[in-house]
Amino acid sequence: MNQSHRRLVLPLLSVLLLTASAVVADSSLTLTRQGAIGGEQRLVSPGGVFQLGLFPVANGTKWFLGIWFTVSPPAVVWVANRGRPLSALSSGMVMLSGRGDLVLLVTARDNETVWSSNSSAAASAAVAQLHDNGNLVLASEAGAVVWQSFEHPTNTFISEMRTGRDLRTGAEWSLSSWRDADDPSAGDFRYDMDASGSPELHIWREGRKTYRTGPWNGVRFSGIPEMTTFEDMFEFRFTDTADEVSYGYRDRAGSPPSRVVLNESGVMQRKVWDRATGAWNTFWSGPRDQCDSYGLCGAFGVCNVVDAIVCSCVRGFRQRSPAEWRMRDASGGCARRTPLRCGGDDSDGFYAVRGVKLPETHGSSVDAGASLEECGRRCLSNCNCTAYAASDIRGGGAGTGCIQWFGELMDTRFVDGGQDLFVRLALSDLETTKTKKFAVVIAAVTTGVALLALSIGLLIWRRIRRGQEATMFEDILRGECPTYHLEVIRAATGGFCPKNEIGRGGFGIVYKV
Repeated sequence: MNQSHRRLVLPLLSVLLLTASAVVADSSLTLTRQGAIGGEQRLVSPGGVFQLGLFPVANGTKWFLGIWFTVSPPAVVWVANRGRPLSALSSGMVMLSGRGDLVLLVTARDNETVWSSNSSAAASAAVAQLHDNGNLVLASEAGAVVWQSFEHPTNTFISEMRTGRDLRTGAEWSLSSWRDADDPSAGDFRYDMDASGSPELHIWREGRKTYRTGPWNGVRFSGIPEMTTFEDMFEFRFTDTADEVSYGYRDRAGSPPSRVVLNESGVMQRKVWDRATGAWNTFWSGPRDQCDSYGLCGAFGVCNVVDAIVCSCVRGFRQRSPAEWRMRDASGGCARRTPLRCGGDDSDGFYAVRGVKLPETHGSSVDAGASLEECGRRCLSNCNCTAYAASDIRGGGAGTGCIQWFGELMDTRFVDGGQDLFVRLALSDLETTKTKKFAVVIAAVTTGVALLALSIGLLIWRRIRRGQEATMFEDILRGECPTYHLEVIRAATGGFCPKNEIGRGGFGIVYKV
């Protein structure tokens, strides 16, 4: 190597060594009781996928301890001190306390603790490590997990996280929105699992439901049929046991990073990282339209999106308050036209509402082992049962398993690829339905027969006409000029239609026939 090349390479090596040493100095793979991070230092996952550190909002006037994607630092997936921000970057320090809790201290205020993991485990944590799935884990010297951020989600859940409930301990894994884009403190919206009945996910706003996914049906949530279009990217996981009810997902091998966020407007958004553009693409949002607004059409109402939002009553029901419906307020719902008799197998029946997001399942009963036919028989034998449906559609067809409803049917809507709901009606309402269907069939058959007869008559007339035209042409070729009635000539010329003229002469107009 000549001297000029050495002079170029040596400064370059110096720059690389300085950069590498800076990265090592500002980041760590683990945090022990002997260490701490503060300022611009980071705790980095082994593969460099995630980072933990202090990040600013509100033009740098507030600082929070959080975890974010390395490829997209603004995509914060977890925040520690949501309600107690730091005022300056230099004032914060993260370390393991003497009892093994991860703590965020304010050095400017005599190391005041503004956040702590507050682990209740018997063993104390000896090390903190950020995993490549984004989970911050505190472990004992023996390797036992003492605390993990996945058990304490904020507004985002990511691959391998879960949302739901531990039925043994009562622990709940739910999301709460940010207050706004510059304020990670808990906002107005919450996203959690309702395990009373057939489990489903809800969005709440200050104690009021605003959206629900519909129950899990073995493949997807009833109200989100488009989930099946993402199966090449995500593996959906649903657990429903005596110990736990939860939902989560896992990115498939080779899939780009993804996250599901409850934003400050109360909308769930599934976002996927686009490596080509360096941006997050929104794959799905819920609620998707006004029909997803909880209870829009009231009890026993069904919402449909065509060119506009349309509420209607289930067959056998009528508007409870027509005046309110005329004012475009259908939240009062619908009432039965005919009370149920509940006097045996021949007193009531069921009307099938096809292709819907199943009604709210809070308080419903579920038997995964029953057939759909048995489900119908059970519902008919219980005077309080108002509807039933399959709980599992994995086998195709009408599905298996049994969900029964015992009161008002709330928040039902039509969706592409929806399920069948069997609503209990009095036999008189079912007979009316059958009569109407029969009348429609008779009208359709009558119309079809009339059209067929008309077509046959037209065909016969055209053949007769063509036969007359052929006879006329043959007579002219033989030199014979027979006479014809005016009606025959009119028919042959299309009513002396100008389009059939082929010329004019001294004897008049010549038509083609």
